[in-house]
Amino acid sequence: MRMARQWSMMGLGPKDFRIRETEVVVPDFGEVLVRTEAVSLNFRDKLVMENGMGLPLSFPFVPVSDMAGMVEAIGPGVTRFALGDKVISTFMPGRLDGKGLGNARNPPYRTLGGAHPGVLSEYVTFPADWFVAAPKTLDAGEASTLPIAGLTAWTALIESGHLKAGDKVLVQGTGGVALFAVQIARAHGAEIFVTSSSADKLERVRGLGANHMLPRDGWVDRLLDLTEGYGADHVLDIAGGTGFAQALKAVAVGGRVSLIGVFEGLEISAHAPDLLLKAPIVQGISVGHRRALEDFVRAVDAIGLKPVIDRRYRFEEAEEAFAHLDRGPFGKIVIDV
Repeated sequence: MRMARQWSMMGLGPKDFRIRETEVVVPDFGEVLVRTEAVSLNFRDKLVMENGMGLPLSFPFVPVSDMAGMVEAIGPGVTRFALGDKVISTFMPGRLDGKGLGNARNPPYRTLGGAHPGVLSEYVTFPADWFVAAPKTLDAGEASTLPIAGLTAWTALIESGHLKAGDKVLVQGTGGVALFAVQIARAHGAEIFVTSSSADKLERVRGLGANHMLPRDGWVDRLLDLTEGYGADHVLDIAGGTGFAQALKAVAVGGRVSLIGVFEGLEISAHAPDLLLKAPIVQGISVGHRRALEDFVRAVDAIGLKPVIDRRYRFEEAEEAFAHLDRGPFGKIVIDV
């Protein structure tokens, strides 16, 4: 019997979060066994561990949704991959293209590290359809940052946002999604505005190609001054809550607001005339589908995009990695397995 180590918890909190051993599952029909080389952390991983986010978790629960690894065994009927292929996970298994898998009463949210097991494990055995080929130009740690943070920014700006050269893009903060958005927008010739309460982080994001650095206090007025009242064609709202009103004040007439994060709360509010008179598109971004991730991987290789990683931790240092996530990293946190 082959065994592997994985981080798991026995209850929300997280309760009794530690390394345990588990049997490596031999892949069945349509499945592949992947040796995990790296995982990356997202804020939602922390929320799932703390309160479950209303998801049907089963314990012991293995957290984390984003990983990169190598195919080590293949079950019958698998044609997508061969032994030794480098792969990355998809966040919403089964969502290959188009709309999410759900309905108005039960919105789609069946994800890895939630309704499905997570990937903070030395090995995972999943259906082959749950993976895509990894970029050829990134190492495993860099590739592991793409499935949520990278794809979320890509979906907001490219897949759904149809970004074009010369568009004005406002990005909130300097987390993983925000920095991917800056790099994607820069590659497409956009004019980029970034907000942050940290002068040091603003200076660092300038090096990624952002054009205008805005302090968090008063950023809407500063944006409107810099654009002579025009506003931003694309606003990436990573805060949500009452901050959504600021996003609508900042968006240009006929522009687009992408609601991505809920750091300031699940309930959003805004001034109705900004919505009625400007007639912007307001889109909720729930990461994206597998085909868009495949498009993004090709773009990463084509333009030489390099994800921003704040720090890498060893597998045994997962608790320290989550503590760093709590402090607010510049970019992504990676755990090398």
